[in-house]
Amino acid sequence: MTDLLGEEPGGEVRDVRLADALADRYLSYALSTIVSRSLPDVRDGLKPVHRRLLYAMRQLRLRPDQGFKKAARVVGDVIGQYHPHGDQAVYDALVRLAQDFAQRYPLVEGQGNFGNIDGDNPAAMRYTEARLTDVAMALLEGLDEDAVDFRATYDGEGQEPVVLPGGFPNLLANGAHGIAVGMATNIPPHNAGEVLDAARHLIAEPDAAIADLVAHMPGPDLPTGGVLVESRDTLVEAYAAGRGSLRLRARWHTETFKGGTYQVVVTEMPYQVAKARVVEKIADLIANRKLPAVNDIRDESADTVRVVLEPRSRNVDAQVLMESVFKQTEMETRLGLNMNVLDKDTTPRVMDLKEVLSAFLDHQHTVLVRRTRHRLAEIARRIEVLDGYLAAYLNLDEVIRIIRENDQPRPELMQRFELTEVQADAILNMRLRALRKLEEQKIRDERAQLETEQADLQTLMDSSEARWTRIDGKLGEMRARFGPDTELGRRRSEVADPPEPVEVPTEAVVSREPITVLLSAKGWVRALKGHSGDTSDVKVKEGDRHRFAVHAHTTDKLLILTNDGRVYTLGADRLPGGRGYGEPLNLLLDLPDAANIVTMLVYQGGRKLLLACDDGRGFVTGEDGLVAQKKGGKQVVDPAEGARVVLCRPVPADADHLALASTQRKLLVFPLSEVPERNKGRGPLLMRPGKGALADASAFNAANGLTWTTSSGRTRTVTELDAWLGRRGQTGRQVPSGFPRSNNFG
Repeated sequence: MTDLLGEEPGGEVRDVRLADALADRYLSYALSTIVSRSLPDVRDGLKPVHRRLLYAMRQLRLRPDQGFKKAARVVGDVIGQYHPHGDQAVYDALVRLAQDFAQRYPLVEGQGNFGNIDGDNPAAMRYTEARLTDVAMALLEGLDEDAVDFRATYDGEGQEPVVLPGGFPNLLANGAHGIAVGMATNIPPHNAGEVLDAARHLIAEPDAAIADLVAHMPGPDLPTGGVLVESRDTLVEAYAAGRGSLRLRARWHTETFKGGTYQVVVTEMPYQVAKARVVEKIADLIANRKLPAVNDIRDESADTVRVVLEPRSRNVDAQVLMESVFKQTEMETRLGLNMNVLDKDTTPRVMDLKEVLSAFLDHQHTVLVRRTRHRLAEIARRIEVLDGYLAAYLNLDEVIRIIRENDQPRPELMQRFELTEVQADAILNMRLRALRKLEEQKIRDERAQLETEQADLQTLMDSSEARWTRIDGKLGEMRARFGPDTELGRRRSEVADPPEPVEVPTEAVVSREPITVLLSAKGWVRALKGHSGDTSDVKVKEGDRHRFAVHAHTTDKLLILTNDGRVYTLGADRLPGGRGYGEPLNLLLDLPDAANIVTMLVYQGGRKLLLACDDGRGFVTGEDGLVAQKKGGKQVVDPAEGARVVLCRPVPADADHLALASTQRKLLVFPLSEVPERNKGRGPLLMRPGKGALADASAFNAANGLTWTTSSGRTRTVTELDAWLGRRGQTGRQVPSGFPRSNNFG
């Protein structure tokens, strides 16, 4: 190392802990990101890149009444003189200032392709042109009048404004978005006329509450319109905290046709939502049958937004249709409010609405004072010059003689007529053609006008009340230029009360189609379309057979009970289709052995079910308590050693008796009230099966009689049941004639 660098290597080597070095450098990076890149200034509402863009365009004389210049020229000037960053990043910032769907009050007027609401990219900067808008000129007004401080540019060769005079309330009117290190800002656009009304109210009532300010500024006013569905209390709370979340929806209406048919037309999209992406999302939902209330979607947009939603049926309520769309797409979004900005001391902090407006007004007061002082200085200099002109006019011949005969006429003029250096220089710099303009009366008239203006400005400087009155008048003029009476300033977003809750049926969100669920003896499951009555022609694997066939819908849940007392829940939407042999059930559930399945039924909710084991024990339980959230199921019945669960039967709402049949062909009937209701367990003895086992059970209404299906398939009902009527836990008596040999009620 010594050989390479010599005896005295250049540079300085210091021993620093890596953690300390990283902390210092990361802190510097974080501060640079916060102050110089991501957060806007509360006074003019601009980030440095936006401020530099506007200032560079002003220097290029790209006024609204002048011609356009290539955007590449603007970007080149910005990165060459003021903002040493990538040209694409600067161009993206320029494009955003020109997009009327991104900026409520565009600061740049673009010519060419600057992107669109569908999310398409703008053309390259070599193809587009730009110039300033009237709003931007309002922000820049006063730069030549010492209204704000200037600082050296990054290379020290020029000057740039620290902040713009900002007579337009840009922070709230256009909003701001930025992500810094450890903090972010998100301020939605508002209506400038309403912001100015709130600011003027704060001038009149400095102690005004935020609720009073919200009365003048009721909520965001987005470039793309939409409907803000939040209560006034929520808005006041958000503005008071400086943080909040507001719900924004697309604006829509219906168009009715003959025969009662209609279509829904969306005319305004939520802020910063790409229309094409939403249309594509809805089309995918329709194709996947997750939005069954909608039959088709068409984008008929031209200069304005027009997205048409065609309902599947004229019986579908339009409000229900749109609620289902709002729930699943960005037709409804959350509008974040986080008023984290840099204050006048470049300190980042979250401000409430009153603090933001107060900072804007204080800045306007500072600008007014500085511009007034600048104008007073200009008047003083002009009066000094006019006094010199007046002295020259009264002694014109002598002035000419001194100038002609002296090599250094200025000291002679100053001594002869008691002039200042400024006055002497003004006389010496005067062109000969101007001599004819030196008329005494004109000089005196101009001087009198300046003295009157000087007196007015001095009165303004001496009176705080007069200054605030002047600021109020300026804000009134700004409102007349950009307020609600102008095309640009009319309110676009509607502020509405939260909508009444609309019950969206499952069918409107998820496609509900009939299916037949088949489960084979070896545990292969599948779903056939429709409610098939005869499944005998449906093929199964060799050596297998159909065991359960259940009619359900694609939105249903299936309850599967095994003989060890566990209940498994399976969503019908997870079932494989009817092609092939299906899939093994143990791939969908942690089911140990399909041969142990006792029954499979469709969950309906709210029903009562009778669970019983072959040893005659059982109980009634609520169906809702059987739903399992895990693949491993839920232990509901705890059979005695050697016993197995054999049945799960729905209990009709009007049932008042229970009939039990055993494999010994015994029948026992007793009041249903004797059967306890439990969430889980083993249950008491319902029937003593003797050497046999419990075979089946049926809950019924005694007035209607006990019904079963005979071996021939006919239905038989018995109303005289006194012979079999007993109490819980008995063996029962021989089944009546004609009872099925299977000992099942059917």
